Amino acid sequence: MQKSEDVIVNFRGVRKTYDGETLVVKALDLDIHRGEFLSLLGPSGSGKTTCLMMLAGFEFPTGGEIRLDGKLLNNVPPHKRDIGMVFQNYALFPHMTVEQNVGYPLTVRKVRASERAERIDDALSMVRMQSFAKRYPGQLSGGQQQRIALARALVSKPKLVLMDEPLGALDKQLREHMQYELKSLHEELGLTFVYVTHDQNEALTMSDRVAVFDKGMVQQLDTVDRLYESPCNEFVANFIGDSNRLRGTVETIDDEFCALRLDDGTRLVGRNVGNAASGASAIACIRPERINIAYGSGRQNDSAANSLLGEARSVIYFGDHIRMRCSFTGQDECFVKVPLGTNALTEFSPGAPVTLAFAPEHLRIFA
Repeated sequence: MQKSEDVIVNFRGVRKTYDGETLVVKALDLDIHRGEFLSLLGPSGSGKTTCLMMLAGFEFPTGGEIRLDGKLLNNVPPHKRDIGMVFQNYALFPHMTVEQNVGYPLTVRKVRASERAERIDDALSMVRMQSFAKRYPGQLSGGQQQRIALARALVSKPKLVLMDEPLGALDKQLREHMQYELKSLHEELGLTFVYVTHDQNEALTMSDRVAVFDKGMVQQLDTVDRLYESPCNEFVANFIGDSNRLRGTVETIDDEFCALRLDDGTRLVGRNVGNAASGASAIACIRPERINIAYGSGRQNDSAANSLLGEARSVIYFGDHIRMRCSFTGQDECFVKVPLGTNALTEFSPGAPVTLAFAPEHLRIFA
């Protein structure tokens, strides 16, 4: 359990509207822990970027309070917040050299020249870009520009570093490389990073915790493993990772588990995450890698496993695994991850009957 002194940022009842009617952020309560890497994750329009902009000082809350180390920030201008910021497009000045760009926040704060030079060199050393000090942004690659933008955010030794989708403009290979570099730098510096992204893989790779946003609210705030293994609602289950959905009616309740009856009469048992009542319509979610697949229409012998009968439709080769697409009467199509080395590719034939089996503890049922 986190102590109060370990919390560096508090959002309390924070609301934001641009038109006076529609709330983009709704009564947000959020604690950010000192030294953690927290990602704000969600689809476009979910409120995550607005929260970051309010913390940075580029937007002001309509209601509620935002505090940094106990200090109320609501009306404090950005340059007085002791916060570093990395923008999506890096926002480097093209007419300035790398060292001039990095030193710009210090120039604004009127730091004396000798100290400014030392801190610029320290910041460039952190991102291993000292040899590029005299170059201009136009002479740098996308990854190098990203590092310079990060050095500029670090040069004033802020309490907090904010990042607004800073890897979005990079190609896939470089983006993945920079994810590991950012995480490594975070661990080395021990600073608090708050990172906005709509890329779930990015959030899971780098974060200590992730706040999943939708419709102006945090749907779940948790560690990455718990978000994936124990989503609290259907939105989180479908937004984080891959998930198959099954529709049915809750038949019986047994403590934390319940039985779901599908339209074709199939009975499945899973965790009653949404506290669904008997007779309620519900959605069940199961991860593709939690499903075992067998050809044929025979029920599984393991009485502890759920069984679902369907037809194979196609297989897709992903390099490190195979995905089989299956169909079921009255349900959406389902994808199953099959490890390499199995006979799925050689035995596959469209329309062949298949049996899917999965344990009740991996099926999550939401009202």
